[in-house]
Amino acid sequence: MFSYLAARGGDGRFVLRIEDTDAARDQPALIERVLGDLRWLGLDWDEGPDRGGPHAPYLQSDRGAVYEAAIATLRTTGRVYPCFCTPEELSLARRAQLAAGRPPRYAGTCAALCDAEVHRRRGEGRTSALRFRVPLGRTISFEDRIHGPQRFVSDDIGDFVVARADGSASFFLSNAVDDARMQVNLVLRGDDHLANTPRQLLLLEALELAAPAYGHLPLLLAPSGGAPLSKRDGVGGLRELREQGYLSAAIANYLLRLGHAGVPGHWLDPAEMPRHFRLAAVSRSAAHYDETQLRHWQREAVRHASVGELMDWLGSRLAPLGNDARRDRFVSAVRGNLLFPADADALIGVVSPGEIEPGEQAAATLADAGPEFFAQAAGSLAAGSDFAAWTRAIAGASGRRGAALYSPLRAALTGSTHGPELAPLVELMGPALVAARLRAAARRATSN
Repeated sequence: MFSYLAARGGDGRFVLRIEDTDAARDQPALIERVLGDLRWLGLDWDEGPDRGGPHAPYLQSDRGAVYEAAIATLRTTGRVYPCFCTPEELSLARRAQLAAGRPPRYAGTCAALCDAEVHRRRGEGRTSALRFRVPLGRTISFEDRIHGPQRFVSDDIGDFVVARADGSASFFLSNAVDDARMQVNLVLRGDDHLANTPRQLLLLEALELAAPAYGHLPLLLAPSGGAPLSKRDGVGGLRELREQGYLSAAIANYLLRLGHAGVPGHWLDPAEMPRHFRLAAVSRSAAHYDETQLRHWQREAVRHASVGELMDWLGSRLAPLGNDARRDRFVSAVRGNLLFPADADALIGVVSPGEIEPGEQAAATLADAGPEFFAQAAGSLAAGSDFAAWTRAIAGASGRRGAALYSPLRAALTGSTHGPELAPLVELMGPALVAARLRAAARRATSN
């Protein structure tokens, strides 16, 4: 989302590239899910797999020839070498380095193999990855758009894999090459990638390709501590939040304020957000996930949504209400009491035919009012269907005013002592259902 806001706020182009090089996963289904989720969140792209553009293709699985050409250049210039180390051998070496108090990096085991030894190992059927030969004695410096000046010593990096044993390009190579070939000039990503940047800068230098500017965003942390947020913390991904009933504008308003200073405290329409986004205002420290804040923006999203948007949001739940005009009146009446779509179910039951079971507090209110009050309310109903006129007639007959009048009426008609404004609910119920509910309340008050 921050990439999108940076592009839109700076008259840039937002490029969607799908990194689908993991052949073991069901790529078409996952890609469609990604596209659907991004569209739902309101992030539209200028170039991408479904839209095309001047830098197609946008699926990395279709860009093998681009990576092969880059690897061929690295071979020609002697910047890469085959590595026959197995995963087990690499794991043992990392453990040994950690035990000795040294940072784990490739030890250069295969860096000096002669051509004859390489030929012999291949003759034995051993496969090899391809490693980039990191130059020694270099300092790699760059200006991170969020963290400021960065300096890395090449001796600490270690030679890294640019092509796997199956010939496919690694993340380091495919991302760097694609950014250059697609003329990307700003890359925003998590700060867990900060240590990858010097590797990619060395690769781009070796390939004589232009490097983008980089900005590394702090990771979102779990509510309870310093670990990155994950599903183990009981927080779902975007799809799960959507299925819970969160509105996309609520998530957008919440995300904009995560680790980003200077944003107005009031609700922002997503179309306004690019002009409020500044990379310089992004915090260098991580933010914690806060469900209370997310729910606050959800309530604001419901409050600012149009009736039509809320009707789409509630979907088939509104079917018992009948035609669109009746659904419109219902949504207008109850929107202030909705946080998630499921909240509408009980309220739909309130305005639908049938008896309702009063809650404990409502039952006590019915008993306190007594059967005579509900008989008076039912008798006054004949005076007209206008809510104000009806309640004035009840007040005249019963002598009750204010809460003493409205609280038992609400308890009788809705089964609760709190909820949406009563007048539009009464209109939706209609005189026949109102009269039936009042008769039922009188019986309950008598039995109590």
